[in-house]
Amino acid sequence: MQEVYNQLEKEIHLKVGDTVVLGVSSGPDSMALLYFMLMIRKSIPISLVVAHVNHNVRRESAKEAKFLEEYCAKYDVTFEKMKIEQYSDDNFHNEARNIRYHFFENLVHKYHASYLMTAHHADDLIETVLMRITRGSTLKGYSGFQKIVDFDDYQIVRPFITLTKEEIMAFLKKHRVPYMIDKSNFKDKYTRNRYRRYVLPFLKKEDKEVHRKFYQFSETLLEYNQFLDAQVDKVYHKTYQDRTLFLSSFLELHPLIQEKILFRILEEIYPDDLMVIHRKHIELMMSLMTSKKKNSYIYLPDNIKVVKEYDTVKIKDQVLSIDSYEMELGNYVLLPNKHHIEKVTSCDTNGNDICRLSSDEVELPLYVRTRKHGDKIALFGKSGHKKVKDIFIDCKIPLEMRELWPVVIDSRGEIIWIPGIKKSKFMKKKSDKYDIIYKYN
Repeated sequence: MQEVYNQLEKEIHLKVGDTVVLGVSSGPDSMALLYFMLMIRKSIPISLVVAHVNHNVRRESAKEAKFLEEYCAKYDVTFEKMKIEQYSDDNFHNEARNIRYHFFENLVHKYHASYLMTAHHADDLIETVLMRITRGSTLKGYSGFQKIVDFDDYQIVRPFITLTKEEIMAFLKKHRVPYMIDKSNFKDKYTRNRYRRYVLPFLKKEDKEVHRKFYQFSETLLEYNQFLDAQVDKVYHKTYQDRTLFLSSFLELHPLIQEKILFRILEEIYPDDLMVIHRKHIELMMSLMTSKKKNSYIYLPDNIKVVKEYDTVKIKDQVLSIDSYEMELGNYVLLPNKHHIEKVTSCDTNGNDICRLSSDEVELPLYVRTRKHGDKIALFGKSGHKKVKDIFIDCKIPLEMRELWPVVIDSRGEIIWIPGIKKSKFMKKKSDKYDIIYKYN
C-alpha cells in the first residue's frame, strides 16, 4: 500500500480540506479503498463521502447497504445511497454503470468534491483488456481503463490500479477490515467471471508480475491514443460540422485518423451507451463513404440514419420512415416492422418464430438486417441453398412487407434465420445441445 500512497502523493496532491467521493459496494475491494482513505484522513484532514448503489438484483443488497451505512457512521463518514428501481436497457451491466456514474457525478457536484475514487485494481484491468480484445474495440478501449481521468472540475482516480486482488485481500486481513461477498461473482454465466476464474490464474502462473505487464501495455496504448487524438483535434471540425462529414477532406486523411474521427462521431451520438459502438458500425460507415454510389444510406442502432449525398455524409436522428437497416442482435431488438426479437432462457414451442442455436457453430455476435440482393439460406433439413427472394414468394409475403422483413445473420454473414418464416441448418431441435434461444414476436 505504500506504493499506492506514494502514487497518490505524487500524482493528485491531496490537500487539507479536499472532499473525496468514494464508490463503495461493501465488497472487499471497495472496503479496502474506504479503509485506506480513512488511514490517509488521519494524516491529511480531508472529507470523505461514500456513494453506494443498490442495484436491486440480489436479496442481499439491502443487507449490504445497512452494513455499509453503519460502518460509515462508526467512522464519521458521510453516507449517500441510491436504489435502482427498474431497468430499461437491453444491456443490464451497461445501464447499471451509467446510472452508477451519474449518481457519483451528482454527489461530486453536491459536495464540491475534487476527486471521485473507485476500487478498480490490476486484476480488473487485465480482465477488461482481455474482454475488449476478444470483443473488438478502439485503441483507447483496448487499454482497459485509466488510473486518472480529468474532467472540468474533478478527477476520477483509481488508486489500486497497480494492486492485485491478492494484495488487497492481504491488506484486509492485516487490518481486519470487514466486507461482504457478492456470490454472483462466482457464477460462470457472467463473462468477466469466466476470465477471472480461468484465464487470470493461468496468466499469473506464467508470470507472477503479469499485472505490471498489462498495466504498461495499457499505459502505452493510452499514450498512442493521446497522440492520435491530438492529430484528430487538428482536422475534426474542418472535416465534421453540424452532423455533416465532408468526404473530399475526410478521404484524404490517413486511415487511422479516419477511424478515430468516426469513433468520435459515434461517441457523440451514443454518449450514454458506448457499449453499443462496435467496429462493425465503423466498417459499415466506411463502406458507405467509399462506395461508388453517389446517394446511399445505412442504419445504425436506435434508428440513426447515415446518409451519403454526393460529397457529404449526414447523420440523422430517430428516422420515422425506414426501408433498410442492420443492427446487432442483443437481448432485445425492436424492429421497424413493429415486431421484436427477444432472447429467452426457455421455450416450449418449436415453430419458425423460435431460433435455437449453439454458440459453437455460429460466429457471434449475431446481426439482424433487411434482405440483400442474392441472399441465400441453407434450409434446416434440406440440402443446398435457396434464395431468400424465392422463399418470400413461396410463403406469399406481400411485396411491401419483404423490404422490412428481418433476416438474422452471424458475423461471417451466414443467414441463420428468417424469423417467422424459415430456419437454417444451424437450428437446433429441443432435444439437441444449444445455449442460445431467440423468439420472434
